[in-house]
Amino acid sequence: MANPFGVERLIQEVYRILDQKKAEDIVALDLRGVSDSLDYFLIATATSTPHLEALERAVREGLEELGVRPEAVEGPSTRWVLLNYGSLLVHLMSPEARAFYDLEGLWADADRLALEPAV
Repeated sequence: MANPFGVERLIQEVYRILDQKKAEDIVALDLRGVSDSLDYFLIATATSTPHLEALERAVREGLEELGVRPEAVEGPSTRWVLLNYGSLLVHLMSPEARAFYDLEGLWADADRLALEPAV
């Protein structure tokens, strides 16, 4: 199902969910100025395989409650899950995968978005 509200709200909702589930080092990147095919990444680190699974489940269930379903899911794996929400790609990663793939370094020219803490 298409996103019934703006991508900025979607990013904040995913951030809120991940923050409540204790994801680490949550970063949102605006790729529109540096990529012709990508819009936004939200990247977060899980502390363990069960935590990674819990983060994926929480994002999917939380957004489904709002009427938003992923277009695709790559994974699951013990290192990285990618949830494709169209304009927003959510990368949930183990610390090792995040360090190895270094998405923030690869997209260092992208703007970082301000994320509002969950209340």
